[in-house]
Amino acid sequence: MRAPTGSVTGLCSASATMFAVGMAFLGYWGVYEHGAWHSFDYFVMVLAIIGFAALGSVPWIVTTPVAEEDADKVVVARRAMVLVLGTALIWMAVCIALFT
Repeated sequence: MRAPTGSVTGLCSASATMFAVGMAFLGYWGVYEHGAWHSFDYFVMVLAIIGFAALGSVPWIVTTPVAEEDADKVVVARRAMVLVLGTALIWMAVCIALFT
């Protein structure tokens, strides 16, 4: 089954929105503050960077040309954005930073 009309646009804009939310979090979290970093600070940054990489790859995944008419990249892009990496890792980084 083909993806509904507007799926590509929706995934790209949702990915960009979550990317902006993550960047705002890093800005307010205190990346630029003076002082020594703790081990959980590095852990939060690694999670956030992997999440940003996944969110940044969503538009690339969803807009790559496919060889077959039936092949669809929307499902793969949805998994990269929400379930597997992107949004989950950004929110995990936020929660770890807030509660530790």
